[in-house]
Order: sequence, then C-alpha cells, then structure tokens
Amino acid sequence: MALIAYLVLGVLAFTTLTDSRIRLLTLLILALFAFKTWVRRKEVIHPDGESDSE
Repeated sequence: MALIAYLVLGVLAFTTLTDSRIRLLTLLILALFAFKTWVRRKEVIHPDGESDSE
C-alpha cells in the first residue's frame, strides 16, 4: 500500500510542479522513501527474523 501511495504522490508531483528542479528533487525524495520501504518490507512482515521457509 505504501508503494502505491508513493506512486500516486509521484504522479501528482510530476503533473502539478512546474519548476523542473523542484520536481526532480521531489521525485528523488519520493524514490528514496519508496526504495527504503521496499528494502525494509521483510522486517515488517517478519519482525522476529523468521523466514517463510522455516
């Protein structure tokens, strides 16, 4: 759900911001947050460190 929210925010930022530097900076920050969310998704699903294979 969070990745979808970042995508929606990115589309809104792209369509509404007119200054290209601000648009690029905003999209970069959103991409960093999305990447961090994607990397840490396993810790949220399995907070105790267990994996699905065990």
